[in-house]
Amino acid sequence: MTAHELAPAKVNLSLHVTGQREDGYHLLDSMVVFTDAGDQLETTPDNGLHVTGPEASALSAGPDNLVLRAAHLMGTPQISLRLIKALPVAAGIGGGSADAAATLRLLARITGKPLPPMPEILALGADVPACLAGAPCRMQGIGEVLTLLPPLPPFWLVLVNPRVAVSTPQVFRSLNNRNNAPMPADLPHWPDVYALADWLRGQRNDLEAPARALAPVISQVLRALTENPDCALARMSGSGATCFGIFPTEQAASAAAQIVQERHPDWWVVATGIRAPRALIS
Repeated sequence: MTAHELAPAKVNLSLHVTGQREDGYHLLDSMVVFTDAGDQLETTPDNGLHVTGPEASALSAGPDNLVLRAAHLMGTPQISLRLIKALPVAAGIGGGSADAAATLRLLARITGKPLPPMPEILALGADVPACLAGAPCRMQGIGEVLTLLPPLPPFWLVLVNPRVAVSTPQVFRSLNNRNNAPMPADLPHWPDVYALADWLRGQRNDLEAPARALAPVISQVLRALTENPDCALARMSGSGATCFGIFPTEQAASAAAQIVQERHPDWWVVATGIRAPRALIS
């Protein structure tokens, strides 16, 4: 029987860079959600790692692949897995980290082995702990401090990537200030999507300005989203170049995605829901 595991896209609704440690790691305060859109990982009778799917051409199945690194971390270097790559690479939505986290979950489930300790998980990437949890959360520290968010109102996202890869290290190097204010200590209750969007407008993605300077097309993506009257908020996710628009209904998100795709057929565009909360890893 084939076992499956979704590697959902991670979206940073906010991303505050609040400092930098002596070892170079940046301190973050980020509000993170996960979507119904993502890569798929499944077992296969063929030995090794096989990468397929619409975004497979941008990804190698070599030893640096995070799926293989996660498998080694689980003590199962001999794997028979297929990664169906649907998320763009180097897109600011945690694709590689989500793949690593899905590998850990899948191998733990089918082998019965425990998950590795948090420091070893974090060594795969700062986003891997949050992706392993896969729950709407506040992500602090260098990515290892996770707190469940207050209940979120229903909303849908349109994700848009202009097919421009943005280097995360280069974006961080371009930051003018690495000691910015965090989000408020206590997060409010949001009665509806418009209250959530209004609150998020008072927050930031500190990586958006340097990413837009490196890839000016990001500004065009944001305009394409905000031109839709149903878009409650548009912002860049992570280090870019993927941007998201928040929409009040599934129908509004689907209609907006269709319009953006028709006007920009070379862009990657998807309308998606938000995955429900679940318990965080310890």
